[in-house]
Amino acid sequence: MPLANCTTAANGSERDQVLPLLDRVKLKTLKRGRPRKRLKVLAADKGYDSKEKRAALRKRGIRPQWPKRVWKTRKNRGRPIKISVPRFQQERCFAWYQRKYRRLVVRWERRKVYFDAFIDLATIHIWIHKMLLVG
Repeated sequence: MPLANCTTAANGSERDQVLPLLDRVKLKTLKRGRPRKRLKVLAADKGYDSKEKRAALRKRGIRPQWPKRVWKTRKNRGRPIKISVPRFQQERCFAWYQRKYRRLVVRWERRKVYFDAFIDLATIHIWIHKMLLVG
């Protein structure tokens, strides 16, 4: 389920948007007080792997769960370690966007405001649909 959305320019880096996107996330709990903003685990693919991102996430108390980049010059010694990253939820969300909202696959709108509004509308529709099926 999408918790927050962010659009960038086509030539921008997605890795730079990880921390600002995490600042937008607010988790609703049934307790009084300020909404919780900290996730426990963040899963992504190995394109987001860097020492700086891992350190920044650990400083926030978030455990990064993405595979490490493997350089071709480094030789693996010892037993190979298999790390599986649960990216099924992210890929399923992207598939929902592409299947139900074909307008999001190719950006037809010229203004960013209209595209962001359509993404928010699709996110709200997904949340309502899932709540009605679950609850």
